[in-house]
Amino acid sequence: MKRWSQIGFLWLVSGLILAACATPPTPGTAQSGDQQTSGSGAPKRITAAIRAQPVSLVQQRTQRGGAVRGIDGIEELAQAGLSYLKADGTRAVQLAEAVPTIENGLWKLFPDGRMETTWRIKPAARWHDGTPMTSQDLLFTAEVEQDKEVELAPYTEWELIEAITAPDANTVTVTWKRPYIEADGLFSYRSAGLPMPKHLLEGTATEDKANFAGHLYWSEEFVGTGAFKVREWVRDSHVALRAYDDYILGRPRIDEIVVKFIPDNNTLMANVLAGVDLTLGKTISLDIALPIRDQWKEGRMLALPQNWTPIHPQFIDTDPPIILDLRFRRALLYALDRQQLAEFVFSGYGSMAHSYVGPDAPFYEVVEPSIVRYEYDPRRAAQMIEGLGYNRRADGFFYDSAGKKLAVELRVPLQNDIHAKTAAPIADYWQRVGVAVDQVGIPIQRATDREYRSQFPGFEIVERRNSLLIGELWRMHSSETLLVENRFRGSGTTRYRHPEVDAALERYASTIPMPERMQALAAMVHHQTENLSQLPIFYGADPTMISNRLVNATARGDAFTQAWNAHEWDIRQ
Repeated sequence: MKRWSQIGFLWLVSGLILAACATPPTPGTAQSGDQQTSGSGAPKRITAAIRAQPVSLVQQRTQRGGAVRGIDGIEELAQAGLSYLKADGTRAVQLAEAVPTIENGLWKLFPDGRMETTWRIKPAARWHDGTPMTSQDLLFTAEVEQDKEVELAPYTEWELIEAITAPDANTVTVTWKRPYIEADGLFSYRSAGLPMPKHLLEGTATEDKANFAGHLYWSEEFVGTGAFKVREWVRDSHVALRAYDDYILGRPRIDEIVVKFIPDNNTLMANVLAGVDLTLGKTISLDIALPIRDQWKEGRMLALPQNWTPIHPQFIDTDPPIILDLRFRRALLYALDRQQLAEFVFSGYGSMAHSYVGPDAPFYEVVEPSIVRYEYDPRRAAQMIEGLGYNRRADGFFYDSAGKKLAVELRVPLQNDIHAKTAAPIADYWQRVGVAVDQVGIPIQRATDREYRSQFPGFEIVERRNSLLIGELWRMHSSETLLVENRFRGSGTTRYRHPEVDAALERYASTIPMPERMQALAAMVHHQTENLSQLPIFYGADPTMISNRLVNATARGDAFTQAWNAHEWDIRQ
C-alpha cells in the first residue's frame, strides 16, 4: 500500500489510513416501518447533499451517462413515470394503473414476432401545476425524443417500436417490431419516454429545437409529476423541493427537502457532520464515507454492492498498436492482483471481478461456466510480453527491437475517487512486469466531453453500472460506439465492436424466457472475457450517509436510487 501511495500523482490522501483500517459492518438498508414520527404539526424538513454543481435537474434528458454525481436522486424526487423499480428489483405502478404483463393481457405476443404493450394512466395523475397528465403527453414525449434536431440523449427503444397510438386520454398502446424484454419499462425512469409536459414544452420543441435541452424548464422552471416539486433552484448552491400534495402514490410525509450542491470532498464531509440528513444518489466514495461514519454519532453509513470497474483498451487509432494483440492484454491482466486491489480500494467492501456479470446476478449459474478467468501471475505476464518480441533491460522495462520503451497511457477520470485511488496501484503492477505507464488525469471539466473521452490512445479506467437492464448492456453494442460519423452521440462505454457481441445482445434483448435470455448473456460474457474487450478489475460498493432521525430511506442500488420510496420517508420524533 505504501509503495502505491508514493507513485501515484492522482492519489487521494484524505482519510486513507482510516479507510484502510476500518472494519466494515454488514451492508443493509435504513430502519423502516413503524418508527414513531413527528406529530407536532411543524413542517418536516431535511437537508440532503450531492457532490456536484448540476446545471440541470434532469440528467436523463440533458446529460445521460451518470457524469453528474447525485443528480439521479434529485431526478426521482421530482419526476414520476408510468412505473418504477423498487429496491427488490421488481417493477411497480406509479402513474399507470398496471404494469403490462402477459398474465393481465396488457402485454401481447403475436405469431409474426411483433408484440404490443398497453398502459392506462391513472385518472388522478397530475403535473405539478395541476394540469392532468394524459396520453397526449406520452405521444409528445415519444415525438421529441425521436427528433434528431432536438438532440436529446438517444434511446434504443425507439428503434424497436413500430407505432404508438392513444385510443383515449388515459390509454397508450405501443406496437413493437420484435420482442423486447424491458418493454414494460417504457415511459419510466431509466428508460425511454419519461413523460414531458406537452402544454409547457410543445412550443420550444417546435420553434427552438437547438436550445431545447438548455431550456429553464430543466432547472428553475421544472414541472414534473414526482413526489416533490421545485420551489427554488439556485445554480451552484442548492435546490429546494416541497411535497407535492397530489402525488399519485400519496402526499410525502416530509414537507421540504433542500439539496445542497457541494462538489468539494472536504466541504461535503463537514456538511454531513454539521447536520446534512442524507447523501443523495451516487455522491460519495468509501474514502469519504468511512471517516464520517467513525465520527458521525447522529447518523450511519449504509453500503450496498454496486457497479464494476474495468479498464477499457482502445481499439480505434490505438497507441501503442501492441494493445490490439490479445496476448498483450492478457499479460496485463495476469499482472494485476485484483483481489488485493478490491480490498484496498473498498476497505473490505469490494470484490474481484471476473466479468461484467457479478455473482449476485439472477441465474448467475447459467453465465458462470462461460467466464474465462485470469488469476494473478506476474511471472507469466512477463514471459508473455517477452514472447511478443520485447527485451527487458537493466532498468526493468521492456524495449522493442528498435530500442523504444514499451509504454502505455492510462487515463483516469478525476471526478471519481475510485479511479484516482486505483490508478497508482495498477501502474505499479504493470511497471513491476516491465511496462511503463503514463497516468493522465481527465479533469472534471472534460468529464462529459464524449469526443475527448472516447479518443484515449491506450487505456482508461472506468466505473459503470453492471445492471442487467438492457439500457446498460446495450452500451456495449457496436451501434452505440462513439464515432466521428455519429458525432459522438452514442452511449457506448467501449470502442470495441464485434458482430458476436452484437448478436448476443440482440438475442438477450428479444428473448422473453429467462433461462434462454441468460444463455445469450453468457455468450456475450464469454466473448468479452476471452477477448478482453474490457479488463475486469473489481465490483464496488457505494455508501449512503443517512441521519438517525430519517426513517424509511434506503441506500442507493444498481437498479434504483434511494428516492424510489421518497413519499414514505419520515422524521423520527
